[in-house]
Parts: sequence; structure tokens; C-alpha cells
Amino acid sequence: MPRVGVAADGRAENVGVLVEGAPRYDSRMPPLESPVHAVTAEGEESRFLNRELSWLDFNARVLALAEDPAVPLLERAKFLAIFSQNLDEFFQVRVSGLQEQLAAGLRSRSPDGLDPLGQLRAIRARVEELVSRQAAIFTKEIVPALEDVGIRFWRWDELSDDDRARLHSVFEEHVFPVLTPLAVDPAHPFPYISNLSLNLAVMVRDPKTGDERFARVKVPPILPRFVSLADGRGFVALEQFIAAHLDVLFPGMEILENYPFRVTRDADFELEDEGEDLLEAIESVLRRRSKFGHAVRLEVDSHMSEEVLGLLCRELDLSEHDVTVVDAPLDLGGLWALHGLSRPELRDEPWTPQTPAVLGGTAERSLDIFRLLEQGDVLVHHPYDSFATSVEAFIDQAARDPHVLAIKQTLYRTAGPESGIVKSLISAAEAGKQVVVLVELKARFDEQANIERARALEEAGAHVVYGLVGLKTHAKILLVVRQEPGGIRRYCHVGTGNYNPQTASLYEDIGLLSADPDLGADLTELFNHLTGYSHASTYRRLLVAPGTMRAGLIERIGREAAKGAAGAITMKMNSLVDPDVIDALYAASRAGVGIDLVVRGICCLRPGVPGLSDNIRVRSIVGRFLEHSRIYRFGTGGDDAEHWIGSADLMPRNLDRRVESLIPVTDPRLRARIDEILAINLADDVLAWELEPDGSWRQVPTVDGVDTHLRLEELAVARAQATARVADGRG
Repeated sequence: MPRVGVAADGRAENVGVLVEGAPRYDSRMPPLESPVHAVTAEGEESRFLNRELSWLDFNARVLALAEDPAVPLLERAKFLAIFSQNLDEFFQVRVSGLQEQLAAGLRSRSPDGLDPLGQLRAIRARVEELVSRQAAIFTKEIVPALEDVGIRFWRWDELSDDDRARLHSVFEEHVFPVLTPLAVDPAHPFPYISNLSLNLAVMVRDPKTGDERFARVKVPPILPRFVSLADGRGFVALEQFIAAHLDVLFPGMEILENYPFRVTRDADFELEDEGEDLLEAIESVLRRRSKFGHAVRLEVDSHMSEEVLGLLCRELDLSEHDVTVVDAPLDLGGLWALHGLSRPELRDEPWTPQTPAVLGGTAERSLDIFRLLEQGDVLVHHPYDSFATSVEAFIDQAARDPHVLAIKQTLYRTAGPESGIVKSLISAAEAGKQVVVLVELKARFDEQANIERARALEEAGAHVVYGLVGLKTHAKILLVVRQEPGGIRRYCHVGTGNYNPQTASLYEDIGLLSADPDLGADLTELFNHLTGYSHASTYRRLLVAPGTMRAGLIERIGREAAKGAAGAITMKMNSLVDPDVIDALYAASRAGVGIDLVVRGICCLRPGVPGLSDNIRVRSIVGRFLEHSRIYRFGTGGDDAEHWIGSADLMPRNLDRRVESLIPVTDPRLRARIDEILAINLADDVLAWELEPDGSWRQVPTVDGVDTHLRLEELAVARAQATARVADGRG
């Protein structure tokens, strides 16, 4: 059977492979040339775009940043790394799920009309195209450009004798002790290949007997992906470094051939019984993820022999369709290390988040956030506004204030133990305050970190809750209860992003700080629901999922549809998948409502289709910062519009299987700030892409040079400078 590979120039290659045994999917998998367009069972083009292909299109937009010569060189390398890591997660979760559906004989179609087989076929074609493009960017663009600035990727046979001698010493002292060659013979079964591990497949021959054997050497993940030369400006891929020393690992044997390979496994385990202790259940899932997930992808070097490839496919129970041939080093996620080089001229200029004017305080007096919030709500926009001087400062003041009785907070993706937020919560608990922290242990790939933070909080005396059975708690909410002369008062924060200072410097997010009594009452009821047995069917200000959120949003879409051409809807989110919401937007478009959608990632809505979505425009902003905020505006802006922010994307998982919250922003000053953010996003012609009716994405041609990230940085600096002028009497 042929093995279809992809060269760096994008051409398909038939290179042939012998794979013994019955492959899992061969008998059902159509050839690559089969059409991949989404069609309904009746053969008509679907009104929805495919979720998985739309995600791959987002990753293609990430790849385009690596291709862009206007992007600083080390940032381009970083985007190649992000592309690789994104693709790893896609195979671990999405592709593995489709393969399981196919293996179970399920033929149900997704809303776009494709069954699991059709989706896998389309994914395979798109991934091969993107991986070949990534390899070409690395080998033909990034590597030569790095060499021009004194950073070179060396092959072992290109190194000088001095460099080899030094690296021999490095190998003996730091690498050899952690390597374990594993032979495969009648006495040694094929070893387990762990998820995302880089390995060398080695063929050796015994010169005495002439027997040829296969062995596997795991490339230790604790070692740097690329080994640095003495001058710090040259690198050798770790697998090449190890391959050059195989004679040390197999003394007395003849090394015939060696090839790098990498295996991706299913990492999307469901809890078998959520009635058991959730902490123990999650720890069990983590052990199973690292050991027992079935293989879903095999990445191999383009020079691998047919014999070795056949052996790997057979032992891993994979078919030719699960093989990705890479004409570049495997696991380019390791390029993140290059981004840390001391070459600031090759990176984006560093951005220093600004302290919002209202949170600045004075030289004579530190800011009292509680007194500030008595005067009105405060909107913060990260990373342009400082997370440290807003959200972290709010929690820190609450932890230190002797009048604060309780702090309640959700944590979805936590930072390290040095996190100021975690330290403040621990300090508050140790001081005797009632601290309740809902730690979401089911936040995929952050489970271990969340377990560690949960235990640290429990040891300090905080009440740690792990959420609701069957639901992930994704809402970003914080409640502070304070005793004041007039009685109990509640202070709140509701945001779009995680309480994580690391991601707050990279992710674009919005948060609202407020002392609004109705919001405080809503959050009290929501926390009681999350930690106890109470249940509020309606809230004063919040829309909550599951429950009121989908219906509330669809109702507001319907109100705009009733206005006809006078209606307007603007939404900004990460993903738009939910069929009910999409159909409501289609109905509003047919009623004449102008609809602008800014969707960073997945979008299953098909815009600009005559008679269906003529009045809908979809764009995506992809650049230096990860667009992460969710904003839903109904109306043209200003006083006649409703502005909502919160944690929820418009996906079935968010609306049905997660606890999410949205809050209206009612202060005219803050609504104007949100209008400004949306206006800049819609005017962008540097970072923006537009979605076409056929599902393809087109980069917006640059005319005015509006870069969303640069423009918002400029506005943040201008606000800070204006505040400084007022403070020193120059304003």
C-alpha cells in the first residue's frame, strides 16, 4: 500500500511502505483525492462550516505570522512553535475523538453534514498541506534568516573538531546518564512509546552473529530540544546529537540506520465515575493520559526506511493514514527556546502594561480600591492595563484588609506557586478570613498545576471546592464580602480571562470591578450554587450557563431582528459553533440587521451567502497577543445598546456543559471604552482576516495601517501620560 507523504514544497510523494497486519482504518478511509467539501445528506452545501476544519484554518493564520517577513525573526520562530503545539493538542483531543467514533461504528453527522469518516479524510488532507508549509517555512525561510544574523542550526558532520570535542564532554556528563536504549527481540517486547515523546528508531547488527535488531532510544524531554554550541549562537538538534553517539549506547554493535519519530496519543479521557473523590479521579486520569491513550499519529523523518516505518505502524497499531511525514526536525515546539535568546532586536519591542488612571493612586496616598468602587465601576483591559495594579491589587487589598470577612473566587487555569493571587488567598485564609476557592480540576492539560494549587490552599485553611458533577466551571468571578459601618457590602470582579498573571501579559481580556449590590447578590447566589445545593433559576444582572445564557442571547438577537435594518449586532469571541445561535443570527441577517463578528478561532457560521447571511461579516484578529475577550453588543453603540462581557464563547460545550457567566456593562463611560475596542477591531487592516462565503479566509489588504494591538498600546500609553500630566500640574 502506498504511503502518501508531503515534501516541503507541498508536492505529494508516493514513497511506498510495507505495513503488515490489518490497519485500523484502511478499509474505510477514502483516498486523499476524494472531495472534502461539507455537504448535507441531501447533497446541498451546508449552512454551517466544519468545526475541525475551521480550527485548522485558525492554525493556518498562526502559520501565516511565521511566514510574514514583517514579523521579528524570533517571533516568527515562536509562531512555528505555537503552530506545532496547537496541532499536538488537536490530535490528542479532536482527532482521537473522531477516530473513536469511527471505530465504534458511529455515522452521525456534524451540523455541517460530515460524518466522522468524512471529517478525518478532510483533516488529513488539510494537515498534510499545513505541515508541509510549516517545514518549508522553517527550512527555506527561518533557518537561512537566522544564519544571516549569526544563529545557525548545524548538522553534526558540519561541526568543527573543537565543537565536537566539547559536545562529546557534554554528552558524557549530561546526556548519556539519562538515556536508556531498549532492544526489541523475543526476550524484549516492543516498548511503550509515551505521548509526544521524541525517539530514535535504531537498527543494529551483531558483527558476530549477523543478526539485525531494532532498538528504540527515547530522547529525554528534560533536556533542551536544541543543544547550544559554546558561542551560544549555534545549535544542534538533540536527536542528531544523540544519534552521533549511538556507538556509546550500543558498544560492540554495528549501527546500520537511525531515524527520529514521534507518537501522539489520545489525551481526552473522561472521568469514569464522578461519584468518587474528584481529586483522586483526576489524578487517575493524568496517569492514564501519560500511559494508556491509544496512538493517533506517528510523525516520522522523511528519510525513514520502509522496513522501520512498517515495524512502527504495526507495533503502534497505526495505518498509513495516521503517518505524518515531516521534511524538517520533528517537534518544532522546541523553537520556543530560541525566543528566549538574548537578542532583543529580533523580538517584538517589550510592552509594559499601564496602570489605569483611576487605579493610579498618588504619591501621598495609596489607592483604596474599595472606596474607589463606591464611586462607580472600573473596566480593565489586559494586557494594555496592568493586571498587577488592578486585579491582583484588588485581591491583595482584600486579603490584608481587617474588615474583609470573606473572599470567594474561581480558578480555572492557575499560575505557579509564586502567583500573587494564590499567595494573597493563602494569606487571607491564614489570617482567619473565610476563603472559598473553586478550583476547576478538569481544565484540560492544567490539571496537575490546579491540583498543586488546590492542596496549597487547603493546607492554608481555605475551603477548596472542585465544581459541579458533569460540568466544568469556566466562569471568571470573584466576590469580596466586607464589614462596613453601614453593614455588609460586596465587591466583585467578573472577567473574560483566567486569574493568571502570566497569561494576562499575553492574552487580551476584559474585566469589570464593581460594588453593584445586584451583581454582588447574583454572585453570592452563583457561588452558593457552585459550593452547595442551592439553585437560582434567574439572576438580576447575570446570564449564566447552563440555564439562561443561550436563551438570553437569542432573545436579544431577536430584539435586534425586530428592528430590521435599524438593528445592529457586534460580537467578539474565540469561537462560534452553536447551531441555535448561528440560526438566530441568520434570521436577524434576513431581517436586515447588520452583523459584525470578530471570531479569533473557530467559526461555523457561513457569512455573505445570498438569502441567508447577506448582512453578516466575519473577521479574525491574529497577532502578538491572543485575542481572548468575549464582548456581545446589541444595538449600534452608545446609550441605546446593551454591552455584555464574560467568560463564554458561543459553543455547545460552553452553553450546555460549563458554568459560564456574562455581565452587562451599564456605565456610559465604560460602554464607550468597549465601543472603542470594537471599532478598532473592525477597522484593523494589518492583523485582520475575513471569512468568505465558501469558508476560505482572506487577509484584509492594508490601506490605513490599523494594527489593533499597536493602536490599543498607543491609547493605553496616552491615557497614562495624560494622568501623569494632571498629577504633576501640567495637564
